[in-house]
Amino acid sequence: MAHHQPSYYRRGTIEVWDFIRDQRLNYHLGNAVKYICRAGHKECYVTDLTKAIHYLQNDAHAQRKSRTDGTGHSRSSRHIQQTLIAEEFSEFVEAARQIYDKKFYRE
Repeated sequence: MAHHQPSYYRRGTIEVWDFIRDQRLNYHLGNAVKYICRAGHKECYVTDLTKAIHYLQNDAHAQRKSRTDGTGHSRSSRHIQQTLIAEEFSEFVEAARQIYDKKFYRE
């Protein structure tokens, strides 16, 4: 099946959605990866990173909530691992954004 994927999603050797599918990322993590990969190639670098942070924070919030909602359902170790990665990556991206802001938007 032929498809058109914009150039800002095809800069490497694998298309972003193929990577997301291969890693079995959920909706929020997949969108975060999408915005990180296109950062500065479609919209403003900071805008794309801000969108990625939004999805990472949303996923981390949902995961924290689901662990404490009292349903008694256990979470898979893979799901918990993805949540921890999302939280750590969100902190990393926020630090990178602050460095970028200081470099280009000196306060």
